Amino acid sequence: MSSRHDRQRKAPQRGLIASVAARLMAEDGISAPALAKRKAARSLGFPDSSPMPDDREVEAELRAYQRLFQDQEQRARNLHLLRVAARLMATMQRFNPYLSGSVLDGTAGRYAEIDIQLFTDSAKDVEIFLLNQRIAYRHSQPRTDRAEAVLTISTDDAVANLVVYPRDDERVSFRTRDGRLREHARLEVVIKLLGANSRAER
Repeated sequence: MSSRHDRQRKAPQRGLIASVAARLMAEDGISAPALAKRKAARSLGFPDSSPMPDDREVEAELRAYQRLFQDQEQRARNLHLLRVAARLMATMQRFNPYLSGSVLDGTAGRYAEIDIQLFTDSAKDVEIFLLNQRIAYRHSQPRTDRAEAVLTISTDDAVANLVVYPRDDERVSFRTRDGRLREHARLEVVIKLLGANSRAER
């Protein structure tokens, strides 16, 4: 009985944390759900040991928040980032690019960055290519142990993270922090998605 009572008591708390975390991601540019959840719990006065919502719950709240408060802005921004991503992927074709993250799943907002996975024999090859193309970049901290490098570039009012992996990892299924498969898409899929979103905007 007490166990069921605890679950019932904690459910609204999880919902509150998910809702505030989604607002922080939409309005303050926090990209990591884990960080948004911690900040949300603290802002609500909940202890660090509070039961946290999973990333799916936060993503659902984020989509709802964007529809309610940022609908036109968010759709326009996501479409712009999708266009930039497609152009970059076309430029980087020799490195087997895939789009992932919020631009692919449609939740990219005003502060979102583009995440493109590259698969090649050496991160140095990507750096040499960027230098030859006169594309300025900076090194960023890899978010995963598998990544060899993250090269961040700014272009067309957007920030793009080129996450470089070994060529053999192209067949690896990457997962999110909560265990879900991390979706990624080749250029042809991105072009189809771009076309569908462009038609929806008209």
